[in-house]
Amino acid sequence: QGQLVESGGGWVQPGGSLRLSCVASGFAFSDNAMRWYRQTPGKEREFVAHIGWSGRFTSYLNSVKGRFTISRDNDKNTMYLQMNNLIPEDTATYYCKRDTGDLWGQGTQVFVSS
Repeated sequence: QGQLVESGGGWVQPGGSLRLSCVASGFAFSDNAMRWYRQTPGKEREFVAHIGWSGRFTSYLNSVKGRFTISRDNDKNTMYLQMNNLIPEDTATYYCKRDTGDLWGQGTQVFVSS
């Protein structure tokens, strides 16, 4: 079981920044690797970033490398996605997911436009 709740989405101009949060409950967050995905209408959900249970190991979609940073605070049961230098192509609904099983959050929308 468990629950994931994302927040932090919104509208931002190109070049701006947002920080998404994903709060976990109902399972041992610190024992689990986590992921961020995103999806736009009519397209498949796309992997964005991954972080190991300790936070030491991370990986990213090529198009967000150098702009996005995934992190976690196991004391707060929370994962983050810091998004800088946003571009219109980053517009999507962003979801967090536990690495194992099929546990997803409800999503938070990000709009990047001028």
